[in-house]
Amino acid sequence: MKLANQSTVAGFVLLGLSDQPKLEKTFFVLILCMYLAILLGNGLLILVTVSDSRLHTPMYFFLGNLSFLDICYTTSSLPLVLDGFLTPRKTISFSACAIQMFLSFAMGATECVLLGMMAFDRYVAICNPLRYPVVMRKAVYVPMAVSSWLAGGANSLVQISLAVQLPFCGDNVINHFTCEVLAVLKLACADISINVISMGVANVIFLGAPVLLIFVSYIFILTTILRVPSAEGRKKAFSTCSAHLTVVVIFYGTILFMYGKPKSRDPLGADKQELADKLISLFYGVLTPMLNPIIYSLRNKDVKVTVKNLVNQKCFPK
Repeated sequence: MKLANQSTVAGFVLLGLSDQPKLEKTFFVLILCMYLAILLGNGLLILVTVSDSRLHTPMYFFLGNLSFLDICYTTSSLPLVLDGFLTPRKTISFSACAIQMFLSFAMGATECVLLGMMAFDRYVAICNPLRYPVVMRKAVYVPMAVSSWLAGGANSLVQISLAVQLPFCGDNVINHFTCEVLAVLKLACADISINVISMGVANVIFLGAPVLLIFVSYIFILTTILRVPSAEGRKKAFSTCSAHLTVVVIFYGTILFMYGKPKSRDPLGADKQELADKLISLFYGVLTPMLNPIIYSLRNKDVKVTVKNLVNQKCFPK
């Protein structure tokens, strides 16, 4: 009974990104601008992929899912982060913390799988162009996207269910600006080896497997591109997957560094390491969703043409 009472906490206190008020005001303005850019950029990308019938293809369908996912991911945490910059005591209830952990974990796992699906789509388009309409028909790519969402949600449900069952006693201060799962696990006053093992298995499935699929896909893609006789043809073929490859490098480069080896205790135990973890989390949680629509729009002629047409229709209606 004592253990059960220890695990029932009213809420947590978030330390935030910085303890300097002037610096937090700067962070507030910066993150607010970035959040608005995320909503505008990804919202515009969704509008573009839906409104133009020429973009009703598997690649743009996955891209629309990715944009919607980035909006959901940032909205699950950034409004609370912004509110925390303006309030002296940054508190969050236990249930709200659990919901935030579930959403962020689910969106992260879903994006991992979704990027793998997009790599397979590019592989079929470049290496088997004649079979592409058959292999990547609507009856195939829609279930692929749906399965990405379901897999991410199921994984998050397992991880967060294990986390919320832990007893939290004593210190309830989370040394982070959101309810980041690793930061929350450090507050548990019980053995978290099951959580570590579960997250390790999830990392293999949701990080290792998609990375392997992406790597193998691009090996075949690169081999096929190098066989194209003309330089213009090689450039055109590579341009169809360069945006996806750029997003993959940014996303996996940060998330693998952050979550590649979940540990129950930070071996360094230094403030610099904790600040680095926060900045890395901020990088893939804010910068990556903001850069995705920019990368895809700058490297994609179809998207740029459609955006230009939409702007002309709104600003210069006939």
